[in-house]
Amino acid sequence: MDARHDELMTLRQVLDELGGVSRQTFYRWRELGYGPAAFKLPNGELRVWRSHFNTWLRQLEEAA
Repeated sequence: MDARHDELMTLRQVLDELGGVSRQTFYRWRELGYGPAAFKLPNGELRVWRSHFNTWLRQLEEAA
């Protein structure tokens, strides 16, 4: 995906796309280094680049 057209996903969008995974589970994945790459904005909210999310999902598929 062209970086100019990449999307920043909110945590809610990520959780919804994962079928309703809880925030608690997502934060636990982050602690374990398991979840998709995310970063904090200055206001403390997390964002995930759509391209990183899709790559992470593909890696899960390949490992299954």
